Amino acid sequence: QVQLVESGGASVQAGGSLRLSCAASGDVSSLKAMAWFRQATGKEREGVALIFRDAHSTLYDDSVKGRFTISRDTAKNTVFLQMDSLKPEDTAMYYCAAAMSWGYWRDRDMYQYWGQGTQVTVSA
Repeated sequence: QVQLVESGGASVQAGGSLRLSCAASGDVSSLKAMAWFRQATGKEREGVALIFRDAHSTLYDDSVKGRFTISRDTAKNTVFLQMDSLKPEDTAMYYCAAAMSWGYWRDRDMYQYWGQGTQVTVSA
């Protein structure tokens, strides 16, 4: 079992920055990858960024490339999402997810564990 706890969500103005954190505990050695998803009101949950176990390989949704950076502190079992140049369309609940098997990274079924989410609100 793996437990995920997100933090760092807040309300900011457009152009601002936030850093989200996801602390993992439990059987973290079995994880293949961790990711951030987001879900805006009335919309499907979508993949934002993924980082592989080696902490060097990453993937991003086109909408956040160049603005968001996913990283990992292996010693602390924590994954971060640095969000810069935030836009109102980034407003959503952000979820941390962890996968113990491989699949298509945008497919929610790839992930066995999810956090409770942290709210990000960007005002114009």
